[in-house]
Amino acid sequence: MTRRVCVIGWPVAHSRSPLIHNHWIAEHRIPDARYELLAVKPEDAAGTIRHLHKLDFIGANVTVPHKETAFAALERHDAVAGRLKAVNTIVTLEDGALEGRNTDGYGFIANLKAGARDWRAGEGPAVMLGAGGAARAIALALEEDGAPEIRIVNRTVERAEALIRDLGLTRAKVWPMDEAEVALDGAGLLVNTTTLGMKGENDVDLDLARLPRDAVVTDIVYTPLETGLLRRARLAGHEVVDGLGMLLHQAVPGFEAWFGIRPHVTEELRNIVLADIGQAK
Repeated sequence: MTRRVCVIGWPVAHSRSPLIHNHWIAEHRIPDARYELLAVKPEDAAGTIRHLHKLDFIGANVTVPHKETAFAALERHDAVAGRLKAVNTIVTLEDGALEGRNTDGYGFIANLKAGARDWRAGEGPAVMLGAGGAARAIALALEEDGAPEIRIVNRTVERAEALIRDLGLTRAKVWPMDEAEVALDGAGLLVNTTTLGMKGENDVDLDLARLPRDAVVTDIVYTPLETGLLRRARLAGHEVVDGLGMLLHQAVPGFEAWFGIRPHVTEELRNIVLADIGQAK
């Protein structure tokens, strides 16, 4: 029987998940396995997720706008998904039940450690721009990895306060946007979790002069691969980590759960995905 996995979203045609997972399926010569796109309207998402087995899927990834719906539709969750109340990976447990997991924060940390090998969360405060869905996963991952302080800079203070409250973060503080540059003092990491810098969007407007030279700068945006923020940080002497690796690394735990093999994020895979988004080196 073919082991089928899919990514569920609306729209979903833009997803690179099939490219990533089918590359690993071929690399590891896994027989009778296939990863597919599954476009599901919001009103049909909960039912589709609950009945994955009836559709002959052994698991799935979940992308926007269905991550919160997936959490509500499933009775079992891992600890991270339980705190985030959002699911991006669905796996079948030994008893046949479906469990919702969230690997976004894992992908962020794994990418950061792969791209900046000397970076350690515990060595200094992290400054985080934004308080949206991606920010939630990243803030939780940073606190769990040992960041001594997380400075969340957001235009809407109330939204950042809600993020801290909802996740029960103990080492996070809210900084208003007009104090963003002050928040850089003594930081070990600066991360942009917003869409600023993406093609068609305005760039991150932030003077990096107060950011310590040994601080790492990263961005979850990967189109373009080098955003304006990363370019300015690189020219100022900072080590920078692009956002593509987060996409690649977050896929690792799901693949391992579905197929029993832990894949590796390689330069070959990066180049395949870069070529697909028109940024081949």
